[in-house]
Amino acid sequence: MLPIAIVLGVTLASLYHAIPALHRFGHIGHIIVADGQRWVIAVLLLCQFVKISPHDVRPRRWHLYILAFQITSFVGLALLARVLEPGSGVRILTECAMLCLICPTASAAGVITEKLGGQLAGTVTYLVIINLVGTLLIPTIIPMVQPSAELGFWAYVLRIAGKVFPVLIVPALLAWLIRYTWKRLQRVMMRLASYSFYVWGIGLTFAMILSTHSLIRSGLGAGMIGGIVAVSILCCLVQFVFGRRVGGLTAGQTLGQKNTGFLIWLGYTYLTPVTAVAGGLYAVWQNLFNAWELYQARKPGSA
Repeated sequence: MLPIAIVLGVTLASLYHAIPALHRFGHIGHIIVADGQRWVIAVLLLCQFVKISPHDVRPRRWHLYILAFQITSFVGLALLARVLEPGSGVRILTECAMLCLICPTASAAGVITEKLGGQLAGTVTYLVIINLVGTLLIPTIIPMVQPSAELGFWAYVLRIAGKVFPVLIVPALLAWLIRYTWKRLQRVMMRLASYSFYVWGIGLTFAMILSTHSLIRSGLGAGMIGGIVAVSILCCLVQFVFGRRVGGLTAGQTLGQKNTGFLIWLGYTYLTPVTAVAGGLYAVWQNLFNAWELYQARKPGSA
């Protein structure tokens, strides 16, 4: 399903750019896709929060390891980018890596982790942690790289919080309200939560539409696209591998799976549109890897 969603998203975005008659509907389409993705994220998180108790949302040791990895790599690359020539290819690739490494965990990470036999609670807990940390860290570090940004620190924080918290906190509160006040509905939702994987298929299609749109509009040459492909693949591989080394399957999925829609928004809003392309490419690699993992897990004789 994941490769089909990727191909469908790329095809729809490509058709839009290839058929001029569709351009007048571009604004409406963007609203549908962007808002639709936010609703998908909210539904996915609701399905995950309804299955776990608030008492399950607690830090694990591996959370500290992968959080330290994300913070140190992001800050280190930001310091490097600051001394590189603005607009140079090396600096753009460094900024792409920055975003791929600090980007919060994807809302679908828990869905995939659970299907692979990992721990849902650990993934959901870190999703909350990294979003809280990112809301404060990103506005602190990004102005070091892009000092021309006009917003102050708290304006940055509020904009990022406005992007993150409605689809993070509201599903959690709603799920736990249902858990403690409406047991029958909770049981129904827990049964329906098994279909959340297919909801993610819709979200992935939306993500690929946005990603392909950003790539087509970027006007990048083959050399720069090749560089961003290499950086995004490397960041994806390193994070899946490092996560598994420090915390097994659950940590690998939690660190490796990214909210690429948020990554694209960060690139467009605070750095350069070119860096947003890294988010779209990262979405391809992580979901191809997830599709391979799910295929391996379903093979006869697999653990």
